[in-house]
Amino acid sequence: MLRDDLQTLVQQMLDRGIRFEEAQKEFEKVFITRALSKTNFNVCKAARMTGLHRNTLSRKISSYKIKKSA
Repeated sequence: MLRDDLQTLVQQMLDRGIRFEEAQKEFEKVFITRALSKTNFNVCKAARMTGLHRNTLSRKISSYKIKKSA
């Protein structure tokens, strides 16, 4: 089911002219934001959850300007 959803999403993105780099960045931003939300913005826990090094995750948070919502 997840694979089918992904296939559909990728087809929609291609149909709309979304390029790979843009899609990759958006996926990464949403993935990281969700992990941070799930861990109450605990970077160490989110890093373990995503499989990223804490420093890499911190750099990406800064790069994507991800802020903890109030």
